[in-house]
Amino acid sequence: MVELLVGLAIGLLLTGVILQVMSVFEVKTRTTTGAADAQTNGGIALFTIGRELQMAGYPLLPVTNSPLECTTVTYGSTGITSITPVSITNGVAATGVSASDAIVIRYGSSLMGGVPTQITTVGPPTSVSSNFGCQTGDITLITNGTTCALSSVTAIAGTTTVTLANTASALVGANLACLGATWNQITYAVNNSNLERNGVPTLTGVVNLQAQYGISAAANSNQITQWVDASGGTWAAPSVANRNRIKAIRLAVVARNEKKETTAVTAACSSTTAAAPTGLCAWEGSAASPAPTIDLSANDPDWLRYRYKVFETIIPLRNVIWSKSTL
Repeated sequence: MVELLVGLAIGLLLTGVILQVMSVFEVKTRTTTGAADAQTNGGIALFTIGRELQMAGYPLLPVTNSPLECTTVTYGSTGITSITPVSITNGVAATGVSASDAIVIRYGSSLMGGVPTQITTVGPPTSVSSNFGCQTGDITLITNGTTCALSSVTAIAGTTTVTLANTASALVGANLACLGATWNQITYAVNNSNLERNGVPTLTGVVNLQAQYGISAAANSNQITQWVDASGGTWAAPSVANRNRIKAIRLAVVARNEKKETTAVTAACSSTTAAAPTGLCAWEGSAASPAPTIDLSANDPDWLRYRYKVFETIIPLRNVIWSKSTL
């Protein structure tokens, strides 16, 4: 009987040790797996947004009377509301909502680069020096100095004649460019730990998105002198002149390991203006160009009990940069 009891005691001891090892192993496995998922999702999110940001403003070509100089735009019945290449909506924290930004990217689908051509006769149909590959159904942009209008192609005849749905703004000598059959307006935002593209969840585990404008001193310069949030009287809704000073977007994507720890394992960012900040930060800021604040407390009071990965990059707006000489 004594030997049996001793054997049971040893067996129970070994079972306890095995269970403890398995428990620790499971915790480590979940932490490692969650970190790998966050790494993957954050990297894909950054790549996806960055790829479309590179298209922003295509095909608004850098020519005399550049579309980027349009101060008055008539959109007609095209359904388009803006030709601004990129706009950021600065996130504001509220109950149940983290201060995550939203980015709107706009670009056309022309296969011919939107090469402008001069209007020679106002129709219908309208004659142009060359239609440069315009196709029926294409969205057209007519530029006459700083006054611009959008229409669409209803028919093509030969290489010099197009029929427009609306010719009210077409003038002899104005430029006409075909932007393609689709003018894309893509919105990236974060909602319920998902990165959404036009309101459709595309990636899970992304909890915050931060973006800033990189601006130059003047529209005809490509040297970025400051990074600014899309807030305040100037940058929440920039004028055309200020919009053309935006030469790049600085972007931070925050992905979360979904394993909730028993204690706080993350610290809030120590500073948005000091060098080498610690904690959950987007990037290093300065007094002149503060970094955005990453604060998820409004959405989850236990947010510091999760582990995070922050992915950041700078995307030059090449279609705006190429237009420097015309701005």
